[in-house]
Amino acid sequence: MRRAMGSWLDGPKAALNNAREQAADERPQWRGERLGLPEDGPGAAASPGRRGSAFLIDIVLAALITGAFTAPEFPGDWSLLTWALLTVLPVSFFGATPGMAMTRIWVARVDGRSMVGPVRALLRCGLTLVIIPAVVWNFDGRSWHDRWTGTIVLQR
Repeated sequence: MRRAMGSWLDGPKAALNNAREQAADERPQWRGERLGLPEDGPGAAASPGRRGSAFLIDIVLAALITGAFTAPEFPGDWSLLTWALLTVLPVSFFGATPGMAMTRIWVARVDGRSMVGPVRALLRCGLTLVIIPAVVWNFDGRSWHDRWTGTIVLQR
């Protein structure tokens, strides 16, 4: 207990140094280490770059598909609906959007079950629309929307 808090005689700097030492000891060495995932290769947590690339591909694909059906007009909100369909349906049943398949990543459930399922995929999609849950990450490489739905994005 003394190591964690220090003594009041040691002063505030000693307590701060002890807190930093403990934080460094608890921090995993790579994304997914606490979940038992490998450091690199298949089954490792996907990097933010791959996830961002997959998201960008999905957005562009949704705009192109929507534009093909609403040619003279600007796609507008219909692109958002197309993106939601491109996200929810494939992730529900196959674990990956078209962009994820192109960047060789996929969504898996942390509990080990095979399918993400429509409820989790819909919740992930809805939380991605809010943006903040999708861009705030922990040391395991999981964003809020992954943690709230019990999923993680892995490399193939």
